[in-house]
Order: sequence, then structure tokens, then C-alpha cells
Amino acid sequence: MANDKTAAPEPQAPLTSLLGPIVSSAHLASGASPALSEFEFGLILVGHAFDRWMVRCMAAAGVKDLSPLDVLVLHTVNHRGRAKKLADICLVLNVEDTHTVSYALKKLERLKLLKAGKAGKEKTVTITEAGEKACLAYREIREALLVRAVRSLGLDEAVLHDVAQRMRALSGHYDQAARAAASL
Repeated sequence: MANDKTAAPEPQAPLTSLLGPIVSSAHLASGASPALSEFEFGLILVGHAFDRWMVRCMAAAGVKDLSPLDVLVLHTVNHRGRAKKLADICLVLNVEDTHTVSYALKKLERLKLLKAGKAGKEKTVTITEAGEKACLAYREIREALLVRAVRSLGLDEAVLHDVAQRMRALSGHYDQAARAAASL
């Protein structure tokens, strides 16, 4: 009769270590910093998820058919309750194409969420009562659906703060690299 003893299976490496980093483009991950490619793929996923979230949260707050940029502009104008200029909004949001923000401002004015004003010769925008109510409703929905879920993960606020600081620092490197690439 054949030997009934079976050999113990050899330990195998976890599947993720066999696959390599989780990225969108293996040809980019094969360079000097595979971790940066992983980070970029994470940015892609987070960026799209965040865009989807903003639009759907604002729709749940009662304002439908806004783009992600429209929502960002609305919150930026509402920030600190002060009048804002187009150039300042673009600077804060790091938007190079001012016409996209200008279009968002006009759309939000048509919806009566913002109102135009003047500071000297420059056009400004401020939040309206309807715009402020929309932002407050957005905040309530965000607290109930997103903040509560993220807090349940047990992430330390200091860790989130550190990630945010590092992302802002990395944005400067991407901006500098973009300027360099434009000069090639």
C-alpha cells in the first residue's frame, strides 16, 4: 500500500507580495519609487470617491446637479463668511483654469446660492442665506454619514492631520514637476 503520509504544505508568501504594489500602471511602479505609484493610485480612487461623495451629499442637502467643483467653490465662498475674489478662490483650490471657477460662480449665482458684489473695481462673491443653509445641511449629512463612519475606524485625529500635511507638501512637488514638464 502507498505511503499515506502527506507532506506538510510549504508556506507560501502572501498573494499581495507576489503581485507587487497595488497600482494603476505597473510600468510606473517599476521605477525608483513603487510606493509613490501606490500613493498615486490611492489618490485616483480617493479623488473619484470624494467627487462622487460631494455631489451626492449636496444633492441630499437639497441642491442637485452641481459638479464637484461647484460644491468646492460654494464651500470656499462660505468659508469664514467673507467676500471672495475669483483669483483668491482659484488660489485656495489650486485651480489653474480660472474660467472653470468663473463658470461655477455664475451657476451658483443663478441658483441664488451666491451673490455678486464689488470691492473697488474687482468683482466679489458672498454666500446667500440659501447657500449657507445648503452648506449647513451638507455638514449635518457629512457628520451623520461620513464622520461617524471614519471615526469608527479608530483613526487618530493626529494621524489624519499628519496625512493632510504630507498631502499638501506633496502637492507642491507635483506642481513643481508640472512646471518643469511644461518647459520640456
